[in-house]
Amino acid sequence: MKKLTIIGPVILLMGVSLNAVDVRIKDIAAFEGVRDNQLIGYGVIVGLEGTGDTIQNKFTFQSMANLLDKMGLKLDPSAFQMRNTAAVAVTATLPPFSRVGSKIDVTVSSIGSAKSIQGGILLITPLKAADGEVYAVAQGAISIGGFNISQGIGGTNIQKNHANVGRVPNGALVEKEVNFNFSSQPYFTLVMYQSDFTTTTRVMNSINKSFGDVAAAVDSRTVKIMIPETYSQQKVLMASMLENLVVEPDTQAKVVVNERTGTIVFGENVRISKVALAHGNITVAIKSGFDVSQPAPFSGGDTVVTERRQTSLTEEPARFTVVEQAPTISEVVKTLNSLGATPRDIIAILQAMKSAGALQAELEMI
Repeated sequence: MKKLTIIGPVILLMGVSLNAVDVRIKDIAAFEGVRDNQLIGYGVIVGLEGTGDTIQNKFTFQSMANLLDKMGLKLDPSAFQMRNTAAVAVTATLPPFSRVGSKIDVTVSSIGSAKSIQGGILLITPLKAADGEVYAVAQGAISIGGFNISQGIGGTNIQKNHANVGRVPNGALVEKEVNFNFSSQPYFTLVMYQSDFTTTTRVMNSINKSFGDVAAAVDSRTVKIMIPETYSQQKVLMASMLENLVVEPDTQAKVVVNERTGTIVFGENVRISKVALAHGNITVAIKSGFDVSQPAPFSGGDTVVTERRQTSLTEEPARFTVVEQAPTISEVVKTLNSLGATPRDIIAILQAMKSAGALQAELEMI
């Protein structure tokens, strides 16, 4: 159960009990080698309605000249005056175990001066991985999920969503597979998303309880699992069983503060030691008025208006408050709420508590 306490723009998220939530191993770890791969390519979009790159983007027209040259039509790039083409960066994510002929989505992003890529068609674009090899080829109609309507020079411009980035659903065909044979692995290696010795040890114990003494924690993030003879021909089944084992992950005591938005998030294990604090407010008031100096009749003088400004400073007396030891996160929040502090006050109090050694948690500013 989660409880939400709002103090002005400050949001405090915390668990009301110390009982951690049991999660599946698949939600906190992944098998080594089973991963996505990033692909990128350079492409050209055609079919735009006068919203493409300008003549200043010479690489766009050079690309079109090269494309037409391969089709047997030789043209000088300087002769192009089209505004229905645009150069784009094409990116995609190649999922693990993708096979030749399977389709993946691609994202296209304008890299020139195009106003919009709405209605464009991406021409055939090879997509390469970090090793320089082509793993997929993209082509197709672009969907931007919005529109950009301009009524000419001096007219109005109506736009919904971002018109220079779009997607081509199922727009790339996989042409090459990543060389990784899962079934030939002599052992499994689980890599934790978060580095923590306690959680990794619990994962190891949960695996050994279900499969025997087959798992060993290598470090705070890695668990090596030997494959029993029983599952030597059923590695996928064993991997599925491993993913669905349940463990109780451990969490670090941490308070995350975002001063820009006034957001404070408390981790479950945050504690406060007994401490006395005083926090007062300073109020600066500035009042402005005007004085009019009126010359005597027939004196030849001018009427002069002068500004009058009065500044006052009021400081509230600081009252010492003894904050008793707070052994649970709910009591931490109740204690801070009882002080009647504003969001900025709470951030300052937390920083002071950390400096005094009373906040038993890591304080992270983002």
